[in-house]
Amino acid sequence: MDFTGSSGGGSDHRQIEESKPLLGEMSATEGSKMGAARCRRPLLHCNGMRYKLLQEGDIQVCVIRHPRTFLSKILTSKFLRRWEPHHVTLADNNLASATAWGACVLQSLALLAGSTAGTVCISSKPTGYMENSISYSAIEDVQLLSWENAPKYCLQLTIPGGTVLLQKKIYKYKKVLSNPSRWEVVLKEIRTLVDMALNSPLQDDSIHQAPLEIVSKLLSENTNLTTQDHESIIVAIAPLLENNHPPPDLCEFFCKHCRERPRSMVVIEVFTPVVQRILKHNMDFGKCPRLRLFTQEYILALNELNAGMEVVKKFIHSMHGPTGQCPHPRVLPNLVAVCLAAIYSCYEEFINSRDNSPSLKEIRNGCQQQCDRKPNLPLRLLHTSPDLVSQEATLSESRLKSVIVTSNEIHVEVERNNTANQKMTANVGNDSEPNLIDCLMVSPTCSTMSIELSAQADRILGCYVEILKMLSDYDDWRPALASLLQPIPFPKEALAHEKFTKELKYVIQRFAEDPRQEVHSCLLSVRAGKDGWFQLYSPGGVACDDDGELFASMVHILMGSCYKTKKFLLSLAENKLGPCMLLALRGNQTMVEILCLMLEYNIIDNNDTQLQIISTLESTDVGKRMYEQLCDRQRELKELQRKGGPTRLTLPSKSTDADLARLLSSGSFGNLENLSLAFTNVTSACAEHLIKLPSLKQLNLWSTQFGDAGLRLLSEHLTMLQVLNLCETPVTDAGLLALSSMKSLCSLNMNSTKLSADTYEDLKAKLPNLKEVDVRYTEAW
Repeated sequence: MDFTGSSGGGSDHRQIEESKPLLGEMSATEGSKMGAARCRRPLLHCNGMRYKLLQEGDIQVCVIRHPRTFLSKILTSKFLRRWEPHHVTLADNNLASATAWGACVLQSLALLAGSTAGTVCISSKPTGYMENSISYSAIEDVQLLSWENAPKYCLQLTIPGGTVLLQKKIYKYKKVLSNPSRWEVVLKEIRTLVDMALNSPLQDDSIHQAPLEIVSKLLSENTNLTTQDHESIIVAIAPLLENNHPPPDLCEFFCKHCRERPRSMVVIEVFTPVVQRILKHNMDFGKCPRLRLFTQEYILALNELNAGMEVVKKFIHSMHGPTGQCPHPRVLPNLVAVCLAAIYSCYEEFINSRDNSPSLKEIRNGCQQQCDRKPNLPLRLLHTSPDLVSQEATLSESRLKSVIVTSNEIHVEVERNNTANQKMTANVGNDSEPNLIDCLMVSPTCSTMSIELSAQADRILGCYVEILKMLSDYDDWRPALASLLQPIPFPKEALAHEKFTKELKYVIQRFAEDPRQEVHSCLLSVRAGKDGWFQLYSPGGVACDDDGELFASMVHILMGSCYKTKKFLLSLAENKLGPCMLLALRGNQTMVEILCLMLEYNIIDNNDTQLQIISTLESTDVGKRMYEQLCDRQRELKELQRKGGPTRLTLPSKSTDADLARLLSSGSFGNLENLSLAFTNVTSACAEHLIKLPSLKQLNLWSTQFGDAGLRLLSEHLTMLQVLNLCETPVTDAGLLALSSMKSLCSLNMNSTKLSADTYEDLKAKLPNLKEVDVRYTEAW
């Protein structure tokens, strides 16, 4: 609809027919049906353009009931009004809607100005505001409304009991911009369109999205515009982009501009706030992947500036904010999603050809013949020795000494030595797919593997790996970043790329150095049989390029916080005993401690392996000293057990961890069965001394600072404990769940702890001998 006139005068509505149409243009015959009575008076003529009336059209409708209470006044304020799109028809006697609002959706909210007259097929009964038609005889008054900065905007129909508002929106510009002739006129219309959308009092998100959709369609249908035209249009619609995401087609246009003119000031001045809004408010890139692509291209454009990564670093810092805590929780997940997609694109050509490339099993067992492969594989396999697997394979490889297939994007080279070839025969009959990192990194079949990217892909990879390194430098982002990178989200081609793993090593180091368990625990695999960063960067993996220094630091931090100490030692003994012994032989103190713990906890059953570990420890000064201390502790323990000692012990109140350690080291407590530390100041640190009491059956920790970490250690070593009092201790579900392994528990006091009902039910199910339980003043009570 198109309305004119001033906002307040009651006589303004009489001039509507002389100046503007109600719903648009139409033929002269169609305008004769307007009005409650069928009067056929000619249209009034005035100087200038002539206008005619439409019989139907798409408009926005809002119905306001007369407010009777304070609450109804609030609900009917203009900021809370709900507008509905309706296809309104001017019948002979009433104003009716042909829209089942809420049951079907018309083409778009942007169809007001371009509608054509004709018969409308009503598929269902009208609903919403226009469920009942409005009789012309019931209309008491017609006025033109105006709000601040938006005159001549809305038609008000006063009816008994309320008011009907008919809203003209911005869609007349769609018709003007659909057939552009002169671009200076088009640009002017776009500016006017944007201004009208910004000044609109209509509380609807589509009022801002409609101009973006119109401009997006305009750009997609006119691909021959000059660069100056592009920039002029971008600057014109910039105000709308401050609070609205660009539609998909517009994102593609922005991506093209970033690629073709990365140094344009439009990128910095216009695109920066748009990308910032995307990173702060986007909830799911899967539903709008072009927003992610636009963000990716914008960051690459920043990297093309003279300062390069310094500009990118400033942008990342602006997204985090100047304080130590980022106020926008969506920024980090969105940045990581952009980085992962960009890194994936670097290896996309090779990933897409996986069906034609050798599988992991083929890399391990030998490749199939060239005639069985499809052409144009981005893979190069060099076979150094033909005496493999079987006679048939030998003949085929002798005919094809080198299978070479080139690619412009990726070049992969796999070499195998003679020793590795001999080991391949054991795997020929194995039909299961080999483990990813075992095959690519640990398997002796692959002595070297290198991937070469194109120059463009190499720049993209370098940029986004550098961003991941920046993200890992923020303390508040590091826990979430570690969680997002577990399990390993990168393709296997990236994990086989030496440059990628070498650059990403900085991020893994930051995880390993972080004292928080939620950070460094993400280095481990997420489940059994699935390798994690710990396995990838351990000796034997292709990512290990530092003789095991990072591996040693990861073991040190994990041993310091891992409550499943014995379980972690078992995994090291099964999979990484060789690297541990090698690093211990080179004097690494952490590895020496690991070997001593394996002996102390009886992790190694094989006598020859035990003797080899002892020999390794005695080969260095630090190892010899720590092994002697271990032997002394074991002798003291045996003497304590032989001498006996008291069976019951109570520490005085206010005793500390140091007092307990001094007491236990001064006497014989091999037969101690009952220990009370109630109302002392001991903490979880005393657990290291408690686990050395082999006969302990009853432990009282009432009103101490003994927490989850100590409880986890007790649950692993004191499996014969029968009575445990944790009343008024700071333990939580995280520590109490570990008690499920203490099958001998028959009495457990968890009074006034942070026990939940679910954990309590879980403990009851897993502790069959539990007879006495105190859960008063907990959630389970």
